[in-house]
Amino acid sequence: MHADTNVGEFDPSPEYIDLAAEVLALLSDRTRIRIVLALKRAGELPVNALAEIVGKKPSGVSQHLARLRMARMVTTRQEGTSVLYRLSDEHALALVIEAVKQAEHAVANGQIPPHHRAPQP
Repeated sequence: MHADTNVGEFDPSPEYIDLAAEVLALLSDRTRIRIVLALKRAGELPVNALAEIVGKKPSGVSQHLARLRMARMVTTRQEGTSVLYRLSDEHALALVIEAVKQAEHAVANGQIPPHHRAPQP
């Protein structure tokens, strides 16, 4: 197995398991996944730029960002009249990346998934 599965004595309390389920549910939306990936690539972006990248209306993206912000996955910074959004830390991104890798395995059909292939020079 290629994944780091060394969880050792990891035995979270039921409270953290419940919260983890909420985190996974929050990240189960394709628009929010696209927002997380866009913020990873760009660092910081305003709502209108994020809306253009994810192909949604700014009002809808604002609602997604509000949920991500309440979960403390994104944070904001004011620059003049613009509000810029960025990831709060690497954990939401790590979850999204692992989910994409799992999806690649699910559709690999016996082939080597893209994330296991050597990068092209």
